Amino acid sequence: MTAPARLPIIDLHCDLLVYLSDVPGSAIDNVAEIGCALPALTQGNVRLQTMAIYCATAPGSSNYAHLQAEIFRKLAEDERSCLTAVSDPGTLQEVLSGQGNIGMVAAIENASGFCEEDEPLEDGFKKLEKIIDTVGRLLYISFTHHMGNRFGGGNMTDRGISRDGKMLLDYLHGRRIAVDLSHTSDALAFDILEHIDRERLAIPVIASHSNFRPVWVHNRNLPDELAQEIIHRGGLIGMNFLRAFVNDGKPDALIEHILYGFGKGAEDVISFGADYFYTADFPDPTRVPFYFPEHEQAGTSYSFLLERLQNHLSEEQLAKLAYKNAQNFINRIWS
Repeated sequence: MTAPARLPIIDLHCDLLVYLSDVPGSAIDNVAEIGCALPALTQGNVRLQTMAIYCATAPGSSNYAHLQAEIFRKLAEDERSCLTAVSDPGTLQEVLSGQGNIGMVAAIENASGFCEEDEPLEDGFKKLEKIIDTVGRLLYISFTHHMGNRFGGGNMTDRGISRDGKMLLDYLHGRRIAVDLSHTSDALAFDILEHIDRERLAIPVIASHSNFRPVWVHNRNLPDELAQEIIHRGGLIGMNFLRAFVNDGKPDALIEHILYGFGKGAEDVISFGADYFYTADFPDPTRVPFYFPEHEQAGTSYSFLLERLQNHLSEEQLAKLAYKNAQNFINRIWS
């Protein structure tokens, strides 16, 4: 069997761009401050890292998102960063081969990043196009964050989709950008799926950084009904490493989430979405520690999990989890 520690890794979510835009003195190589720093990605053999453009729903959110898009562009253009923007299947294959730079692709976590609450939707779509022009390509868009916005309800609400949310879906038809359900309310998630089906829209569906609610009850985790919809639609489900979404006191529960997914038919959609972010200024002390030691940084977390899973999964299944499912999904929606 191929040594699991050296399988290439594709990860569907991190907040490195937020860290670089927000934290004074931040540096892409500071492993002490963020688990997805460049040396950790290199050590962990992460070959494609999704960089979320995140902002809260608040005045100025679109300027904040544009700043992060510019940081992404500068990283891609800076030869010293050792990062390459991936925007097509060929480049993805190159970075997965292990030759050259680590690949990165942008995503939007909260659509308030391109459309604020009080501006015309048409202006928001223009800002979205500007972000896409800046970063080259988007892998996915999350409509909301925790509390929701003009597009619908976040995962801390029970609101469904709004008129603007339906218009955003119509806009995304055929654009080869996935819709991410990780921060939607259950109501919004089901409304998104219903509108896609009713209007026969060509929009892929994923949950970039969510675990399974039957294993650990949290509204950030997927109920079986939503997980099965993503499986049925050939999407992706990225396993989240944050303790709050794994289990308050049981590190092995992340293994349980992964095996639960395989047991429920997610073998061809399950992936990683570790969700590394800067935690030092987080206002809620009950979240500390944010990660169990086994999962706290990319240099060791993926290999730890893959090694533990060798006794449960085949070599092919390990490869699917590590990178193949995400690669196949990206190849399919981008080709």
